[in-house]
Amino acid sequence: MPAVVRGGPPKPRRPRAEAPASPSKGKPAPRKAQPAAKLHAARGVGLSPTVALSVAGAALGLGLVVMLATGHRAERLGASMARGVDNTFASAGFRLKTVHIRGASATAQADILKASGLYLDQPTLGMDLADVRDRVQGVGWVKDAKVVRMLPDTVLIAVEERPALAVWQNHGRMKVIDSEGQVITEADPARFPQLPLVVGQGADQAAGLILPAVASRPRLRDRLEAMVRVDERRWDLRLKDGSLIQLPAIDEESALIQLDQLDQRQRILDMGFARIDLRDPEMVAVRPRDAVLPGQPAADGA
Repeated sequence: MPAVVRGGPPKPRRPRAEAPASPSKGKPAPRKAQPAAKLHAARGVGLSPTVALSVAGAALGLGLVVMLATGHRAERLGASMARGVDNTFASAGFRLKTVHIRGASATAQADILKASGLYLDQPTLGMDLADVRDRVQGVGWVKDAKVVRMLPDTVLIAVEERPALAVWQNHGRMKVIDSEGQVITEADPARFPQLPLVVGQGADQAAGLILPAVASRPRLRDRLEAMVRVDERRWDLRLKDGSLIQLPAIDEESALIQLDQLDQRQRILDMGFARIDLRDPEMVAVRPRDAVLPGQPAADGA
């Protein structure tokens, strides 16, 4: 989906995801033919090959003279000269009109475009693509990115997006995380009510290992309210009816299989137990919701 840079509504353009086909029927052009291809592109936007070659040659010649004559000032003057060349080509049509963002969800596209720093009518030839890529990869949504210049007036940003896995709550603050525990800073947790909630210190790093196992069990998944990390070593599953399922610190999958078997035979998830303790692989302990705790006095008349 194309994203339009700031500066007013652009004229409708036909999306171009790839550069035009080579006139040599798909065969790669030899290196010596590349300047001619660039001049041909310049001609298409109103800049004749002669003028383009003259400008480029003059720029290179001037750059050599500047470097020989100014010593340590060459870099600064060279940058100024490069801006002049960019502006010359920009006036001939080599300026940014459209940014295509590929591989990103609609939610992430606005954040990616903003971080890129690209703007309407920016000269495309002098654009620092490596710098644009670094800025895009600083966005929490983005795991990897590529930036491609499509002359004369388009930039393609192709990204690998981090999928949102869960909402992580810790010390009263809530954040959206991916499967590696990476915080997606631009994501608003309030906009992801469908994601599971994981709570506690270390829950962000451990969630990617346990959530797929829970998600593959629909009866458990649909009853889940939150997953609480206990002492950064094991999980308590808090259900919507108030029940608590205690998992062991190791071999969580075996404990969940044991829970599956009990649920298939006795529908244990429908019984409303206050607690189902799966920490002992040899025994499942349950506590009814109104059970009297050891040492607790019974109510009058009990």
